[in-house]
Amino acid sequence: MITSSPCCHDDEVLDGSDEIAPSGDQDSPPSVDRSRLERAVREILFAVGEDPDREGLRDTPRRVAKAYEEIFAGLRQCPSTHLQRVFSQATEEPVLVSDIGFHSVCEHHLLPFHGRAHIVYLPNDGRVVGLSKLARTVEVFARRPQLQERLTEQIADALEEHLGCAGCAVMVEAEHLCMRMRGVRAGEARMTTTARRGIYRSDSALGREAIESLRAAASTNR
Repeated sequence: MITSSPCCHDDEVLDGSDEIAPSGDQDSPPSVDRSRLERAVREILFAVGEDPDREGLRDTPRRVAKAYEEIFAGLRQCPSTHLQRVFSQATEEPVLVSDIGFHSVCEHHLLPFHGRAHIVYLPNDGRVVGLSKLARTVEVFARRPQLQERLTEQIADALEEHLGCAGCAVMVEAEHLCMRMRGVRAGEARMTTTARRGIYRSDSALGREAIESLRAAASTNR
């Protein structure tokens, strides 16, 4: 049976363990072109029939450009920065972390979607990672133009590749404003996606158990 195991936080080393530092830093893509963004926002305001020079909108292009730089910061970040900062701790038990909140932007309409990510992973050779590093990994992928399905797969891929765990399972639950604000306006609709890697993918029984443990953890806090 899968149970939640203790997980260390930023700069906290588990008793009797040693932190394993990352192998090296990754190059970052270019920073956001704020001037170009401001021009684009002005054009959008013109296109919808507004006057970007009126008092209430005069500073909106600048504000939007600054907000987009933060909202899409994940385009200039690499998950290995967080997941390679592991700790050595003798354990054969899965680690489960639930209710990692996130906000993202759907790439189809550039409208927000938000929800919670739930993760369980089986450490390999006692390699565990701090709780906040898992949250930061979710944030790296959430702060990009996204699809929920791809977000879920990317989190699982990163855990498998950079943490080197024996297996992992990820479940993401989210509400999409593109369904609330436009189209069918289905205000109560919620989407759930899952992904499995390693032993949780190759062993169907263990995979089902992992997903059920995530669902149980999610329902407990709902």
